[in-house]
Amino acid sequence: MQEQHAFPFLREILLFLTLSGILIPTLQRLRINPVLGFLAVGALLGPFGLGRMAEDLHWLGWFTFPNNEDVAMLAELGVLFLMFMIGLELSAARLWAMRRWVFGIGAAQVVLCAALVGGAVALLLAPGMDAALVLGLVLSLSSTAVVMQLLGERHDTGSPLGQATFAVLMFQDLAVVPILILIGALAGGGAAGGADIALQVLIAMAKAAVAIALIYLVGGRVVRPLFRAFARNRQPDVFMALILLSTFGIAGLCWMAGLSMALGALIAGLLLAETEFKHEVELMIEPFKGLLMGLFFMTVGMGMDVLQVVQAPVWLAGAVLGLVLCKTAVIAPLLRAGGLSWGRAVEGGLLLGQGGEFAFIVIGYAVASRLLDAALGGRVMLAVGLSLFITPLLAKLGRAIGERWEARARAHTLPQADALPPSAGGRVIIAGFGRVGQQLAKLLASQGIPWIAFETDAKLVAQQHGAGAPVYFGNAARAELLRRVHAGEAPAIVLTMDNPAAALQAVRGIRREFPHARLFARSRDEKHARTLKRAGASVVVPETLEASLQLSAFVLGSLGLDAHSVDVAVDNERSLFAASLEAEAGL
Repeated sequence: MQEQHAFPFLREILLFLTLSGILIPTLQRLRINPVLGFLAVGALLGPFGLGRMAEDLHWLGWFTFPNNEDVAMLAELGVLFLMFMIGLELSAARLWAMRRWVFGIGAAQVVLCAALVGGAVALLLAPGMDAALVLGLVLSLSSTAVVMQLLGERHDTGSPLGQATFAVLMFQDLAVVPILILIGALAGGGAAGGADIALQVLIAMAKAAVAIALIYLVGGRVVRPLFRAFARNRQPDVFMALILLSTFGIAGLCWMAGLSMALGALIAGLLLAETEFKHEVELMIEPFKGLLMGLFFMTVGMGMDVLQVVQAPVWLAGAVLGLVLCKTAVIAPLLRAGGLSWGRAVEGGLLLGQGGEFAFIVIGYAVASRLLDAALGGRVMLAVGLSLFITPLLAKLGRAIGERWEARARAHTLPQADALPPSAGGRVIIAGFGRVGQQLAKLLASQGIPWIAFETDAKLVAQQHGAGAPVYFGNAARAELLRRVHAGEAPAIVLTMDNPAAALQAVRGIRREFPHARLFARSRDEKHARTLKRAGASVVVPETLEASLQLSAFVLGSLGLDAHSVDVAVDNERSLFAASLEAEAGL
């Protein structure tokens, strides 16, 4: 007892580490999503699972968590580091690059889903307007951890659907900040009228915005110099100490400003994402990432009373189904408006149809602030947990629907007789038939060299195919398609697509299937060129380099240099860059 008093969480920590050491490799071997595994184990061993029987069977107390309060501190640590890791992904540069999707489609998704779900909650459950507003906003969020894990397993993170879903999830992660501020403002509103509460919410959000801006600006001026001063030698212990200091220090500043510590951890991640130490930080926390996420989701599972599934099966089934249908009905048209095909848009809607991990954080705050009834909050958290469990099934259903929809669209768009492309043996394969691909095809045709092209834009394929061009619908990164057309017999494969992630995925897929193929790739810039070269491209041509060389040639010519000298100078620069690529790739 004295040892337990001296170190009150020793048993819980040892049990968690034991479970993690066994659970993580077991889940990887069985190809089970680790988030779902930790949720299930938490529900099984928590106070609403086997922990119920710990008082009668004392030996179970060593293998269960009979009291949720015993792991409350561990759960708080899990929340802080989960928010910190998400902050690292939300760099300002990345947000700006995807601003149309993040702040356009993402914002529309949160607003429309919150309105639809919140309205349904108010109509069916009548918990009060404040509670309906909170639940609508909370349930509009999806699970970043589960969705990105599933996309990673399918190697779809670089696809148009993967990029679109990631952009929506990025805005959802950002939306947690104002939602937490709103809960604090509503909790302090008491019995005030609607106008008074609205004014208090605006004042609270304005104060919070000022506090966040000050913390961000001051933190930015402190964090970067701090890391530069003490991390010059890249010592692991110093680096880890600085990461912990930044996370807990900024979280403590937010708490002192009346904001949540989770928000502070998110800001700490954002600050470090803007520094040159971002990748070093990611490497440092990578070994702990699975543990910290497992800690969070296991404690979430401990708060799920699975016996309620037996007590209210119809209510829970209706809540989960209603949530998925409402969110899919909103998200699918938005993704279609963003440029995805209907098949991929429906797939994305089902993929994002579940509740998110932040629901457990936000609902916990709402219950503690007495904005939400504890019993209703518990049922909603259980419904969210169940929606996470069925997400892999929803993803498979979405993939099947998307593939069937795409196949039907292709059948109506392309002539039936030409649905299957001929063999590519003896033909140059062009992957991507945009501006660059069409120019290449024109030059090949002028020299009497046969070619065949693949493009994922069905309208462009129909237009070119109708004109008699050998252009077919398909993704050149798919191994089945490449094998079907005998791509290994092609004299050259040329990747002209302008999406960097899609080009990298195609290079890896082609090189994996056809290690001896002559693979030429277009890249955005020199950094992208190096990435493609390391992935296995034979020759990479960066757009920015070629444009600068052509411009330089014109300038040198206008200054009086003869054409031969200009050609030699330009060729030398091109050769130097090609040599550097070869050296980096180890060829």
